[in-house]
Amino acid sequence: MKIQNPHDKFFKEVFSNKAVAKDFMSNYLPQSIINIIDLNTLEPQKDSFINEDLQEVFSDMLFRVNINKREGYIYFLFEHKSYISKNISFQLLKYMIEIWEAKIKKEKKDELPMIIPLVIYHGIDEWKVNTRLGEMINGYNELSENVKKFIPDYEYLIYDLSKYTDEQIKGEIQLRILLTIFRDIFSKDSNVVRMTVLRAVEYLSKLDDQQTGIEYFETFMRYILNAGQRLTKEDINDIVKNIEKTYPEGSEVVMTLAEQLRQEGRQEGIQKGIQEGIQKGLQEGIQKGLQEGIQEGRKEEKKETLSKTAIRLLIKKFGKLPEESKDKIVQLDPEILEIIIDSIFEYKSLDDVKKYI
Repeated sequence: MKIQNPHDKFFKEVFSNKAVAKDFMSNYLPQSIINIIDLNTLEPQKDSFINEDLQEVFSDMLFRVNINKREGYIYFLFEHKSYISKNISFQLLKYMIEIWEAKIKKEKKDELPMIIPLVIYHGIDEWKVNTRLGEMINGYNELSENVKKFIPDYEYLIYDLSKYTDEQIKGEIQLRILLTIFRDIFSKDSNVVRMTVLRAVEYLSKLDDQQTGIEYFETFMRYILNAGQRLTKEDINDIVKNIEKTYPEGSEVVMTLAEQLRQEGRQEGIQKGIQEGIQKGLQEGIQKGLQEGIQEGRKEEKKETLSKTAIRLLIKKFGKLPEESKDKIVQLDPEILEIIIDSIFEYKSLDDVKKYI
């Protein structure tokens, strides 16, 4: 459950959906670029060009698309730290060169495809960094055009979510939720994040495709619970209470995710206790007792997690689940729960599950 970089995971999960990426480009790219791009040819590429040192600062997504009737690429760079990178022009240039080098090496061609770079930023401070590479070169603007032509220069598109109002966030539901959550996730006021979640829930409840809605709800709630560090237990309880009223399909999801997070916290506490005990030279018998207790606890935690997962999947499959069935599922052994989960796509109705409960 714990994600080292939840911003990266959420960004890539959502933007790897071609419809969302296309929606963003349709609503945010300058019209001059839209006029020469065939969005019907848009295809996400799996290659990542971020080096290990910067993985905690950036995420990237590369899309192949026809530009001016030729093969080209649009390169998304997403900055997911609360501070601004002043040398981003240089970093982008390195990534574009790596893309070109990979293209030449793979296809053995000398021609380079066009690449349009753009940056999505969601920090607290407003983006005030120049968007041209030439601005990083000392004295570049003082040179004549005859000299400038010998020096590399380009400009990237910047989307600073920190200054977007609700009215300025455009697009379909999934895109609006993504951009709004990214804008608000670093807010010092937990109430802002809480209200953003509730607004997202309201949007999803209006989706015609409820299956898509519940899957996306799980994706963004996983992000909120991992990245929304300022959310208190009271905030989460309030979110659950409101979801039960406005979006009952999502209540099981958020409760399951929250419980997984709490279980993880308990596990970390146990591990920390063990380490401290070892450091203090606890007797071997005490250590053995701790280990046995942990193993027993893990067994119960596995059963609890499996039962919640089974209930959540059955609700996704058949809608509302009778409370009596939920109570029986909670009492099942882990082995039976795993069978129910593994066979979820084979069930035609709840009657197929009753033989286990």
